Amino acid sequence: MANMSKTTRILKHKNLFNDVFKRQYSDFVRGKATAAANLKEPVLFHGEPSGPSVVTPIPGPRSTKLINELETIQNTGAVQFFVDYDHCLGNYLFDADGNVLLDMFTQIATIPIGYSHPRLMAALRKPENIASFVNRPALGCLPPSNWVNKLKDVLLAVAPPGLTNVQTMQCGACSIEHSQKAIFMWYQRHRRGGRPPNEEELRSCITNEKPGTPEICVMSFHKAFHGRTMGALALTHTKWVHKLDFPQPNWPIAPFPALQYPLDEFVRENREEEDRCLNTVRELFEKWRLKGNPVAGIAVEPVQCEGGDNHATPYFFQGLQDIAKENDAALLIDEVQTGCGSTGKFWAHEHFNLREAPDLVPFAKKMMTGGFYFKKDFKPTEEEEGV
Repeated sequence: MANMSKTTRILKHKNLFNDVFKRQYSDFVRGKATAAANLKEPVLFHGEPSGPSVVTPIPGPRSTKLINELETIQNTGAVQFFVDYDHCLGNYLFDADGNVLLDMFTQIATIPIGYSHPRLMAALRKPENIASFVNRPALGCLPPSNWVNKLKDVLLAVAPPGLTNVQTMQCGACSIEHSQKAIFMWYQRHRRGGRPPNEEELRSCITNEKPGTPEICVMSFHKAFHGRTMGALALTHTKWVHKLDFPQPNWPIAPFPALQYPLDEFVRENREEEDRCLNTVRELFEKWRLKGNPVAGIAVEPVQCEGGDNHATPYFFQGLQDIAKENDAALLIDEVQTGCGSTGKFWAHEHFNLREAPDLVPFAKKMMTGGFYFKKDFKPTEEEEGV
Protein backbone atom coordinates (compact mmCIF):
# COMPACT_ATOMS: atom_id res chain seq x y z
CA MET A 1 0.00 0.00 0.00
CA ALA A 2 2.85 2.38 0.82
CA ASN A 3 4.18 2.09 -2.75
CA MET A 4 0.85 2.96 -4.35
CA SER A 5 0.32 6.44 -5.74
CA LYS A 6 -2.30 8.61 -4.10
CA THR A 7 -4.54 8.31 -7.18
CA THR A 8 -4.27 4.51 -7.19
CA ARG A 9 -5.18 4.33 -3.50
CA ILE A 10 -8.21 6.59 -4.02
CA LEU A 11 -9.42 4.51 -6.96
CA LYS A 12 -8.93 1.26 -5.03
CA HIS A 13 -10.91 2.60 -2.05
CA LYS A 14 -13.60 3.96 -4.37
CA ASN A 15 -13.94 0.61 -6.17
CA LEU A 16 -14.04 -1.22 -2.85
CA PHE A 17 -16.76 1.12 -1.62
CA ASN A 18 -18.75 0.67 -4.84
CA ASP A 19 -18.52 -3.13 -4.56
CA VAL A 20 -19.70 -3.10 -0.95
CA PHE A 21 -22.43 -0.57 -1.72
CA LYS A 22 -23.76 -2.54 -4.68
CA ARG A 23 -23.72 -5.79 -2.68
CA GLN A 24 -25.57 -4.20 0.26
CA TYR A 25 -27.95 -2.36 -2.04
CA SER A 26 -28.78 -5.54 -3.92
CA ASP A 27 -29.55 -7.26 -0.62
CA PHE A 28 -31.74 -4.32 0.34
CA VAL A 29 -33.64 -4.36 -2.97
CA ARG A 30 -34.17 -8.14 -2.78
CA GLY A 31 -35.47 -7.74 0.77
CA LYS A 32 -37.86 -5.00 -0.26
CA ALA A 33 -39.06 -7.01 -3.26
CA THR A 34 -39.71 -10.03 -1.03
CA ALA A 35 -41.58 -7.92 1.50
CA ALA A 36 -43.65 -6.34 -1.26
CA ALA A 37 -44.51 -9.73 -2.71
CA ASN A 38 -45.54 -11.04 0.69
CA LEU A 39 -47.76 -8.00 1.24
CA LYS A 40 -49.17 -8.26 -2.29
CA GLU A 41 -48.73 -4.53 -2.79
CA PRO A 42 -50.53 -3.19 -5.88
CA VAL A 43 -48.54 -2.08 -8.90
CA LEU A 44 -49.38 1.58 -9.48
CA PHE A 45 -47.98 1.65 -13.02
CA HIS A 46 -48.24 -1.27 -15.39
CA GLY A 47 -44.70 -2.26 -16.31
CA GLU A 48 -43.06 -0.27 -13.51
CA PRO A 49 -39.79 -1.90 -12.26
CA SER A 50 -40.01 -3.90 -9.08
CA GLY A 51 -37.04 -2.02 -7.67
CA PRO A 52 -33.85 -0.10 -8.49
CA SER A 53 -31.02 -1.72 -10.40
CA VAL A 54 -27.50 -0.25 -10.56
CA VAL A 55 -25.34 -1.96 -13.20
CA THR A 56 -22.60 0.64 -13.75
CA PRO A 57 -20.94 3.41 -11.77
CA ILE A 58 -22.90 6.65 -11.92
CA PRO A 59 -22.32 8.43 -14.20
CA GLY A 60 -21.79 5.40 -16.42
CA PRO A 61 -19.59 5.24 -19.51
CA ARG A 62 -22.27 6.48 -21.94
CA SER A 63 -23.28 9.36 -19.68
CA THR A 64 -19.63 10.25 -19.19
CA LYS A 65 -19.07 10.31 -22.94
CA LEU A 66 -22.12 12.52 -23.46
CA ILE A 67 -21.03 14.86 -20.65
CA ASN A 68 -17.66 15.28 -22.34
CA GLU A 69 -19.37 16.03 -25.66
CA LEU A 70 -21.75 18.50 -24.05
CA GLU A 71 -18.83 20.23 -22.34
CA THR A 72 -17.67 21.43 -25.77
CA ILE A 73 -21.00 23.28 -26.18
CA GLN A 74 -22.00 24.49 -22.71
CA ASN A 75 -21.20 24.31 -19.00
CA THR A 76 -21.87 20.84 -17.57
CA GLY A 77 -21.12 21.53 -13.91
CA ALA A 78 -24.64 20.61 -12.81
CA VAL A 79 -25.09 17.56 -15.07
CA GLN A 80 -25.27 14.33 -13.04
CA PHE A 81 -25.97 11.84 -15.83
CA PHE A 82 -28.05 11.51 -18.97
CA VAL A 83 -31.56 10.04 -18.84
CA ASP A 84 -33.48 7.69 -21.11
CA TYR A 85 -36.89 9.34 -20.76
CA ASP A 86 -38.52 6.93 -23.21
CA HIS A 87 -38.28 4.22 -20.53
CA CYS A 88 -38.85 6.24 -17.33
CA LEU A 89 -42.04 5.09 -15.63
CA GLY A 90 -43.79 5.70 -12.35
CA ASN A 91 -41.26 6.45 -9.63
CA TYR A 92 -38.34 5.07 -11.62
CA LEU A 93 -35.80 6.90 -13.72
CA PHE A 94 -33.68 5.07 -16.33
CA ASP A 95 -30.29 6.55 -17.15
CA ALA A 96 -28.43 6.29 -20.45
CA ASP A 97 -26.37 3.34 -19.15
CA GLY A 98 -29.29 1.14 -18.14
CA ASN A 99 -29.30 1.97 -14.44
CA VAL A 100 -32.76 2.08 -12.87
CA LEU A 101 -33.06 4.59 -10.03
CA LEU A 102 -35.85 5.30 -7.58
CA ASP A 103 -36.38 9.05 -8.04
CA MET A 104 -37.06 10.49 -4.61
CA PHE A 105 -36.84 14.07 -5.88
CA THR A 106 -39.16 13.82 -8.92
CA GLN A 107 -37.10 16.04 -11.20
CA ILE A 108 -36.50 18.61 -8.46
CA ALA A 109 -40.15 18.47 -7.36
CA THR A 110 -41.60 18.95 -10.86
CA ILE A 111 -43.41 15.63 -11.46
CA PRO A 112 -46.62 15.26 -9.43
CA ILE A 113 -47.72 11.69 -10.22
CA GLY A 114 -44.72 9.86 -11.63
CA TYR A 115 -42.96 9.50 -14.96
CA SER A 116 -45.06 8.85 -18.08
CA HIS A 117 -48.35 8.70 -16.22
CA PRO A 118 -50.82 7.11 -18.67
CA ARG A 119 -53.52 9.73 -18.12
CA LEU A 120 -51.09 12.57 -18.72
CA MET A 121 -49.73 10.84 -21.81
CA ALA A 122 -53.29 10.41 -23.10
CA ALA A 123 -54.07 14.08 -22.45
CA LEU A 124 -51.04 15.18 -24.45
CA ARG A 125 -52.13 13.04 -27.39
CA LYS A 126 -55.65 14.45 -27.56
CA PRO A 127 -56.20 16.22 -30.89
CA GLU A 128 -57.73 19.24 -29.13
CA ASN A 129 -54.47 19.76 -27.17
CA ILE A 130 -51.94 19.16 -29.93
CA ALA A 131 -52.59 22.47 -31.70
CA SER A 132 -51.69 24.44 -28.54
CA PHE A 133 -48.36 22.63 -28.23
CA VAL A 134 -47.48 22.99 -31.90
CA ASN A 135 -48.50 26.64 -32.27
CA ARG A 136 -47.33 27.85 -28.85
CA PRO A 137 -49.95 30.62 -28.58
CA ALA A 138 -49.15 34.07 -27.22
CA LEU A 139 -51.64 33.64 -24.40
CA GLY A 140 -51.57 37.25 -23.24
CA CYS A 141 -52.55 38.62 -26.64
CA LEU A 142 -54.01 35.76 -28.68
CA PRO A 143 -55.44 33.10 -26.35
CA PRO A 144 -57.35 30.12 -27.78
CA SER A 145 -61.14 30.20 -27.66
CA ASN A 146 -61.26 27.56 -24.88
CA TRP A 147 -58.78 29.43 -22.65
CA VAL A 148 -61.33 30.83 -20.17
CA ASN A 149 -62.81 27.39 -19.56
CA LYS A 150 -59.35 25.88 -19.15
CA LEU A 151 -58.41 28.42 -16.50
CA LYS A 152 -61.67 27.91 -14.63
CA ASP A 153 -61.70 24.12 -14.88
CA VAL A 154 -58.00 23.56 -14.13
CA LEU A 155 -56.06 26.31 -12.33
CA LEU A 156 -58.92 28.09 -10.58
CA ALA A 157 -60.40 24.74 -9.55
CA VAL A 158 -57.41 24.30 -7.19
CA ALA A 159 -56.81 27.97 -6.34
CA PRO A 160 -55.74 28.81 -2.78
CA PRO A 161 -58.85 29.67 -0.72
CA GLY A 162 -59.64 33.37 -1.11
CA LEU A 163 -57.76 33.94 -4.37
CA THR A 164 -59.91 34.27 -7.47
CA ASN A 165 -57.45 35.60 -10.07
CA VAL A 166 -54.63 33.78 -11.83
CA GLN A 167 -51.89 34.76 -14.28
CA THR A 168 -50.08 32.02 -16.18
CA MET A 169 -46.31 31.93 -16.72
CA GLN A 170 -43.75 29.51 -18.11
CA CYS A 171 -41.71 28.66 -15.00
CA GLY A 172 -41.15 29.28 -11.32
CA ALA A 173 -38.60 32.05 -11.65
CA CYS A 174 -40.70 34.09 -14.07
CA SER A 175 -43.70 33.54 -11.80
CA ILE A 176 -41.74 35.20 -8.98
CA GLU A 177 -40.54 37.95 -11.34
CA HIS A 178 -44.03 38.90 -12.42
CA SER A 179 -45.46 38.54 -8.92
CA GLN A 180 -43.02 41.25 -7.86
CA LYS A 181 -44.08 43.43 -10.77
CA ALA A 182 -47.71 43.02 -9.70
CA ILE A 183 -46.72 44.11 -6.17
CA PHE A 184 -44.88 47.18 -7.43
CA MET A 185 -47.73 48.28 -9.72
CA TRP A 186 -50.24 47.78 -6.89
CA TYR A 187 -48.05 49.69 -4.42
CA GLN A 188 -47.45 52.63 -6.73
CA ARG A 189 -51.12 52.78 -7.71
CA HIS A 190 -51.96 53.23 -4.02
CA ARG A 191 -49.23 55.86 -3.58
CA ARG A 192 -50.71 57.81 -6.50
CA GLY A 193 -54.11 57.64 -4.87
CA GLY A 194 -55.53 55.82 -7.85
CA ARG A 195 -54.68 58.54 -10.38
CA PRO A 196 -53.14 57.53 -13.73
CA PRO A 197 -49.36 57.96 -14.06
CA ASN A 198 -48.43 61.41 -15.32
CA GLU A 199 -46.33 62.34 -18.34
CA GLU A 200 -43.13 62.74 -16.30
CA GLU A 201 -43.49 59.27 -14.85
CA LEU A 202 -44.16 57.78 -18.27
CA ARG A 203 -41.15 59.52 -19.79
CA SER A 204 -38.62 58.94 -16.99
CA CYS A 205 -39.28 55.19 -16.60
CA ILE A 206 -37.98 54.60 -20.14
CA THR A 207 -34.46 55.57 -19.02
CA ASN A 208 -34.69 54.01 -15.52
CA GLU A 209 -34.99 57.37 -13.78
CA LYS A 210 -37.28 58.83 -11.13
CA PRO A 211 -40.16 59.33 -10.69
CA GLY A 212 -41.25 56.65 -13.17
CA THR A 213 -38.64 54.26 -11.74
CA PRO A 214 -39.36 54.48 -7.99
CA GLU A 215 -37.18 53.39 -5.09
CA ILE A 216 -39.25 50.61 -3.56
CA CYS A 217 -38.25 47.09 -2.56
CA VAL A 218 -39.32 43.61 -1.50
CA MET A 219 -38.17 42.10 1.79
CA SER A 220 -36.86 38.53 1.74
CA PHE A 221 -35.21 36.16 4.21
CA HIS A 222 -31.78 34.74 4.82
CA LYS A 223 -31.44 31.23 3.30
CA ALA A 224 -34.37 31.90 0.95
CA PHE A 225 -34.45 30.61 -2.62
CA HIS A 226 -36.87 32.14 -5.11
CA GLY A 227 -35.17 31.59 -8.46
CA ARG A 228 -32.21 32.49 -10.64
CA THR A 229 -33.51 35.21 -12.95
CA MET A 230 -32.48 38.71 -11.92
CA GLY A 231 -35.61 39.78 -10.05
CA ALA A 232 -36.05 36.44 -8.33
CA LEU A 233 -32.32 36.37 -7.57
CA ALA A 234 -32.70 39.59 -5.59
CA LEU A 235 -34.73 37.52 -3.10
CA THR A 236 -32.41 34.47 -3.14
CA HIS A 237 -29.76 34.04 -0.43
CA THR A 238 -28.49 30.48 -0.41
CA LYS A 239 -25.29 29.84 -2.42
CA TRP A 240 -22.70 32.18 -3.86
CA VAL A 241 -22.79 30.27 -7.15
CA HIS A 242 -26.25 31.70 -7.77
CA LYS A 243 -25.29 35.33 -7.25
CA LEU A 244 -21.58 36.03 -7.74
CA ASP A 245 -20.77 38.82 -10.25
CA PHE A 246 -24.41 39.81 -10.78
CA PRO A 247 -25.51 43.36 -9.89
CA GLN A 248 -28.27 43.15 -7.31
CA PRO A 249 -30.43 45.71 -5.49
CA ASN A 250 -29.64 46.44 -1.87
CA TRP A 251 -32.95 45.25 -0.45
CA PRO A 252 -33.75 44.23 3.16
CA ILE A 253 -33.10 40.64 4.25
CA ALA A 254 -34.70 39.42 7.46
CA PRO A 255 -33.75 36.37 9.58
CA PHE A 256 -35.88 33.26 9.16
CA PRO A 257 -36.58 31.41 12.44
CA ALA A 258 -34.10 28.72 13.42
CA LEU A 259 -36.34 26.40 15.44
CA GLN A 260 -35.10 23.84 17.94
CA TYR A 261 -36.37 20.27 17.92
CA PRO A 262 -38.30 18.39 19.25
CA LEU A 263 -40.78 21.25 19.05
CA ASP A 264 -42.71 20.25 22.16
CA GLU A 265 -39.52 20.50 24.24
CA PHE A 266 -38.59 23.99 23.06
CA VAL A 267 -41.92 25.82 22.95
CA ARG A 268 -40.67 28.87 24.88
CA GLU A 269 -37.35 29.10 23.03
CA ASN A 270 -39.00 28.81 19.62
CA ARG A 271 -41.61 31.46 20.42
CA GLU A 272 -38.79 33.79 21.48
CA GLU A 273 -36.93 33.05 18.23
CA GLU A 274 -39.98 33.75 16.08
CA ASP A 275 -40.67 36.97 18.01
CA ARG A 276 -37.05 38.02 17.44
CA CYS A 277 -37.42 37.50 13.69
CA LEU A 278 -40.78 39.30 13.56
CA ASN A 279 -39.36 42.25 15.48
CA THR A 280 -36.49 42.45 12.99
CA VAL A 281 -39.01 42.48 10.13
CA ARG A 282 -40.76 45.45 11.79
CA GLU A 283 -37.43 47.24 12.27
CA LEU A 284 -36.47 46.69 8.62
CA PHE A 285 -39.76 48.20 7.45
CA GLU A 286 -39.00 51.33 9.44
CA LYS A 287 -35.32 51.44 8.44
CA TRP A 288 -36.08 51.22 4.72
CA ARG A 289 -38.91 53.74 5.02
CA LEU A 290 -36.51 56.26 6.57
CA LYS A 291 -34.03 55.54 3.76
CA GLY A 292 -36.65 56.58 1.23
CA ASN A 293 -36.88 53.05 -0.18
CA PRO A 294 -40.04 51.62 1.41
CA VAL A 295 -40.89 47.93 1.46
CA ALA A 296 -43.73 47.19 -0.95
CA GLY A 297 -44.00 43.51 -0.08
CA ILE A 298 -42.68 40.51 1.82
CA ALA A 299 -41.67 37.33 -0.06
CA VAL A 300 -41.45 34.14 1.98
CA GLU A 301 -41.46 30.37 1.42
CA PRO A 302 -43.77 28.21 3.59
CA VAL A 303 -40.75 25.92 3.98
CA GLN A 304 -37.24 27.04 3.07
CA CYS A 305 -36.38 24.09 0.87
CA GLU A 306 -33.02 24.69 -0.77
CA GLY A 307 -32.02 26.84 2.19
CA GLY A 308 -31.89 23.79 4.47
CA ASP A 309 -35.42 22.45 5.11
CA ASN A 310 -36.22 25.29 7.51
CA HIS A 311 -39.69 25.57 9.03
CA ALA A 312 -41.64 28.09 11.08
CA THR A 313 -44.92 27.84 12.97
CA PRO A 314 -48.30 29.34 11.96
CA TYR A 315 -47.65 32.03 14.59
CA PHE A 316 -44.72 33.36 12.55
CA PHE A 317 -46.60 33.51 9.25
CA GLN A 318 -49.64 35.07 10.91
CA GLY A 319 -47.27 37.69 12.34
CA LEU A 320 -45.79 38.39 8.90
CA GLN A 321 -49.26 38.97 7.50
CA ASP A 322 -50.08 41.34 10.35
CA ILE A 323 -46.88 43.33 9.78
CA ALA A 324 -47.54 43.55 6.04
CA LYS A 325 -51.04 44.88 6.75
CA GLU A 326 -49.71 47.42 9.25
CA ASN A 327 -47.31 48.77 6.62
CA ASP A 328 -49.67 48.67 3.61
CA ALA A 329 -47.40 46.07 2.01
CA ALA A 330 -48.18 42.84 0.17
CA LEU A 331 -47.55 39.30 1.41
CA LEU A 332 -46.25 36.92 -1.25
CA ILE A 333 -46.05 33.24 -0.25
CA ASP A 334 -43.89 31.35 -2.72
CA GLU A 335 -45.47 27.93 -3.30
CA VAL A 336 -43.37 27.00 -6.36
CA GLN A 337 -41.82 24.09 -4.49
CA THR A 338 -44.37 23.38 -1.76
CA GLY A 339 -47.63 23.65 -3.72
CA CYS A 340 -49.70 20.88 -5.31
CA GLY A 341 -50.09 18.62 -2.30
CA SER A 342 -46.53 18.30 -1.02
CA THR A 343 -47.41 18.88 2.64
CA GLY A 344 -50.74 17.16 3.19
CA LYS A 345 -52.77 20.15 1.99
CA PHE A 346 -52.87 21.36 -1.58
CA TRP A 347 -51.13 24.61 -0.56
CA ALA A 348 -48.67 24.58 2.31
CA HIS A 349 -49.81 27.95 3.64
CA GLU A 350 -53.22 26.40 4.38
CA HIS A 351 -51.55 24.90 7.46
CA PHE A 352 -50.96 28.41 8.85
CA ASN A 353 -54.60 29.41 9.49
CA LEU A 354 -53.98 32.91 8.14
CA ARG A 355 -56.65 35.50 8.90
CA GLU A 356 -57.13 35.94 5.16
CA ALA A 357 -55.54 34.68 1.96
CA PRO A 358 -52.01 35.79 1.06
CA ASP A 359 -51.96 38.55 -1.53
CA LEU A 360 -50.03 36.54 -4.12
CA VAL A 361 -49.13 32.84 -4.41
CA PRO A 362 -46.69 31.90 -7.22
CA PHE A 363 -46.70 28.28 -8.40
CA ALA A 364 -44.84 26.02 -10.85
CA LYS A 365 -43.01 22.65 -10.70
CA LYS A 366 -45.57 19.93 -9.83
CA MET A 367 -48.33 22.12 -11.23
CA MET A 368 -46.66 21.39 -14.60
CA THR A 369 -47.07 25.04 -15.60
CA GLY A 370 -46.17 28.34 -14.00
CA GLY A 371 -48.02 31.38 -12.79
CA PHE A 372 -49.37 33.11 -9.72
CA TYR A 373 -52.69 33.48 -7.97
CA PHE A 374 -53.53 36.95 -6.68
CA LYS A 375 -56.20 39.11 -5.12
CA LYS A 376 -58.31 41.16 -7.50
CA ASP A 377 -56.73 44.42 -6.30
CA PHE A 378 -53.40 43.30 -7.80
CA LYS A 379 -54.73 43.15 -11.35
CA PRO A 380 -53.09 45.95 -13.39
CA THR A 381 -55.36 48.84 -14.30
CA GLU A 382 -52.87 51.10 -16.10
CA GLU A 383 -53.61 49.60 -19.53
CA GLU A 384 -57.34 49.98 -18.92
CA GLU A 385 -56.74 53.67 -18.27
CA GLY A 386 -55.20 54.12 -21.70
CA VAL A 387 -51.49 53.94 -20.82
